[in-house]
Order: sequence, then C-alpha cells, then structure tokens
Amino acid sequence: MNNSAPSQLQNTVIIASFEVKKILFNTRGLIAIAAFALVWLLILLYPIKDASEYLLDPSFRQLLVNLFGENSLNQLFSWKVAEMAIFWVIALFIFPLFSISVAADQFASDKSRGSFRFLTLRTSRDSLYFGRFCGSLLIQSILVLITMIATILLSVSRDPSLFLPALTSGVFASINIIIVLMPYTALMGILSLYANSSKQATIYAILLWAILFIISSFFSDHPSVIAALQWVLPGAQISQMINTHGLGSFMYAPMPLLQTLVLLTLGRLYMKRSAI
Repeated sequence: MNNSAPSQLQNTVIIASFEVKKILFNTRGLIAIAAFALVWLLILLYPIKDASEYLLDPSFRQLLVNLFGENSLNQLFSWKVAEMAIFWVIALFIFPLFSISVAADQFASDKSRGSFRFLTLRTSRDSLYFGRFCGSLLIQSILVLITMIATILLSVSRDPSLFLPALTSGVFASINIIIVLMPYTALMGILSLYANSSKQATIYAILLWAILFIISSFFSDHPSVIAALQWVLPGAQISQMINTHGLGSFMYAPMPLLQTLVLLTLGRLYMKRSAI
C-alpha cells in the first residue's frame, strides 16, 4: 500500500478542483452563477439576438462601413453566424470585467481569516499559488463555455444549418477569450496577495487600470510608448481583436500569454519572499 504524500503537481490539481467545487457546490457560489446566467440570458435575448438581426441587414452594414470605414469592421461581417459575431464582441469586454471580480479573492480571505499559514503547513506555496490560479481560470472557462453553448443554441433556433459553423466559431472564440482572461486572473492573484479583502483587491485593480489608461492617453502621440504599454496592460489588445475572425484571432494570443507568464513569475516570487 502506497502511503506516500501527494506530489506538488497533485496538490496543485487538488487545490484547483477544490476551488471549482467551492463555486459549483456551494450555496453562495451557485447564487453567483445563477446571477451570472440571468445576466447572460438577458444579453442573449436582447443585445445578441437583436444586434445579430441588424448585422444581417445589408443597409445596416453599409451604415457601419460609412461611419467606421470599409476595413474597420470587415472581419465582423465575415462571420457565418451573426449571433457568434455579436457574442465575440460582447464577451471580449464583459468577461475581463467579470474576471476582476471572480479572481479577486484568491488569497485575500485567507489573509484576513489567518488561515493562510495553516494552508502552507500542509502544502507548498507553489501548489497553493498555482492551484488557486488554475481554479479561478477553470471557473471562468466553464462560464465561457456555458455562454458559448447558449449562443450556439440561439443561432440554431434561427437556422438549424448553422450548427457546424456556430460550433467552429464558438470554439475559436472561447479559446481566445480564455487566453485573454489569463493575465487578468494572474494579476488579481498578485493583488489579492497584497490586499486584505477581495473588495480591496478589486479597488487596486481599478486604480491600476485607471493610472495606466491615463498614462497611455498622455502619450497618445508617441506610438513607441503606446506599443510598450500594450505589453504591460492586460486587455490592451481587445479593441484590435474585435475585427478578427477564426484562426486570425490567434495573432494576438502571444501578448496575453507572455503577460500571464510574467505575472505568474512575479506573483510566485512575492508569495515566496513575503511573510504572509
């Protein structure tokens, strides 16, 4: 009989799965998911359904071309499923905002309750840190997939022949959105290590984005500075991703992936060296 202690990787997986179960099988977590589902139901029934009908209207397309230019939204019109195109635009902006709230309590509650030291006596700080990150990202990924499936069902209810293109577009869009959410989750992990509560971590995130936005506005006439800030600020590429489609949308994936790698490294060093 093998009585050996779980490895660091096993501990990371256990912690990540516990974070997911804490949301899915907890009354408070289920209420949060129900609220999220209700919000997205309203988004599906009104913005996505109504906007997709406009997107199919040639006169409305021509109006957008006249307002924004022929090449500004050309990829948005190339989607075979209008509902998925609108889902893509809305999800790119809604999910990062949601991520700031969901991932804000990776460590803050443990600090305020004094349970952080208790946890680190039973597992390594690396397992706890990466487990919490993976758990938060998994929760968000589940919600992304749920909303993607709901959008597919909405498009199929309009035209059953759209199932395959809707599924293909949905998979590409979901993978991209999850990649976009990675640096947000990693950054909130660092802020939750520093903050004393999830609300405080959220405030820190808002202040950080506001400061970086002001800096980027101040240097708007300096393309080199703006280009450098895009690699620092998570989500800076989102406005450019709107006018992408299919495999072409992955051209912006290196930016959030590199940001995630850097933020996870910084967060790990902070957790290792701080006396939390």
